[in-house]
Amino acid sequence: MVKLASAREIRSYGPRLARSRAEYINAGLYLFATVVLVCGFAAEFSREPRSGLVLMLIALALIIFVNAHDLVAHLAGIDYRFPLMGFDTQLALVEFAVPVVQVLGSLLFFIGILFLFIQAEKGYGFFKLEKHGLGMLIAGPVLWVLGSIHNSCQIYERADGHVQILQQSVQIPFLIGSVLFMVGAILNSREQAGIIHHGLQLLGKTWVWLGICGSLMFAIGGLTNVVKVFKMQQVNGLRLEKLRGGAQDRLMQGREGQVPLIIEERRTKKEVEDVKAGAAAAAPTPYKDVLLART
Repeated sequence: MVKLASAREIRSYGPRLARSRAEYINAGLYLFATVVLVCGFAAEFSREPRSGLVLMLIALALIIFVNAHDLVAHLAGIDYRFPLMGFDTQLALVEFAVPVVQVLGSLLFFIGILFLFIQAEKGYGFFKLEKHGLGMLIAGPVLWVLGSIHNSCQIYERADGHVQILQQSVQIPFLIGSVLFMVGAILNSREQAGIIHHGLQLLGKTWVWLGICGSLMFAIGGLTNVVKVFKMQQVNGLRLEKLRGGAQDRLMQGREGQVPLIIEERRTKKEVEDVKAGAAAAAPTPYKDVLLART
């Protein structure tokens, strides 16, 4: 359940006037979701463990929304010009691939928790759902680990040392948390292999404790991400990364070539009028008019 942590200069989280506010909301919403997730795992030790599953579902839904927002923001930053990814590999492997992988991982984890919740609510008549649910609890964190590795594979050419430290302070907790979730899900699956359990009994204490530790790492990463966003939004902000491989120049050239329709029509009309005026000025004077002018 990690989040994209990019130091790109090209990003657009909303309209020009509300862009900074939208990015703050994005980072704050992720931090809130991680806190809800910690509460969800902690609620598994209460008398109503099903309430913990509900909190997990809420947190995962928020995480899916945040990662989808990250994807749209970075695609909007390049004006949805997908061919630019062929010039800048990091744009494809990080800004595009990380949110997609995280959304898929969070969606699988969400469905796995939902299957177990249905099993706990409806009784023991949905044995196939709980089997698929345990598999999705493993598949989701595996995609989180993959996305965390992609998130860490960023090359810095222009960003200063402060930005790099902030980036690492976000990426490392995300990677550790993802690994903890994956290990917890695998150990839980092995523990349940030789025991006949159903419903919430399928979620062992090992899975819950590692889930709490992983959620705390996500919360630490989310808090650091808020600090990073604040630093990047300052008026005299830090130096950020531009597109590489000629993608930045192509993006700027494409934007300079876009002329509003009204201005284009006015310019075309003016050119037509200039051509007509030039043609009228260059037209030959009739012979009769020349004779009259001499007399």
